[in-house]
Amino acid sequence: MLKLEAEKEFIKHISQHELMLYKVCRVYAYNDADRQDLFQEIVIQLWKAYPKFNGDSKISTWLYRVALNTAISGLRKKKNLIRSYEPASMPEPAGEHDPQYSEEERLQQLYYAIEQLNAVEKAIVMLYMEDRSYEEMEDILGLSQGNLRVKMNRIKEKLRQLTKNY
Repeated sequence: MLKLEAEKEFIKHISQHELMLYKVCRVYAYNDADRQDLFQEIVIQLWKAYPKFNGDSKISTWLYRVALNTAISGLRKKKNLIRSYEPASMPEPAGEHDPQYSEEERLQQLYYAIEQLNAVEKAIVMLYMEDRSYEEMEDILGLSQGNLRVKMNRIKEKLRQLTKNY
């Protein structure tokens, strides 16, 4: 009976934080098939680790930590593979404030720029985009708040450079 309750609770947590998990997949996988595979792998790793979750942190913090670790470790395994892009998913150059480009196109360009970042920088950007506090980021990533602030400033400048041509 306890296992059934734990399973229901786990499913509830996954459902509540599904969008966050998809964002991790969007940033760390480069096509739809890889995103689906990564999502499944994250859920598997979350399920394996769920019995060890003791509530010391918020469930969302724990989910982020496991999802990011799964995504980053998956990247390490694939680091020797050549990354290819689907032509349809490549963003078209666009001016940042050009009214002829939609919000979706600008968002696509931002994600393309984020793909150019390293794994830790991607994690910081994702958490920032989720309006996570530096305290929460520290809990999730294990980096000091001061270090996070410095990295965030460098990342912002890097993203400015990467999107300058768009």
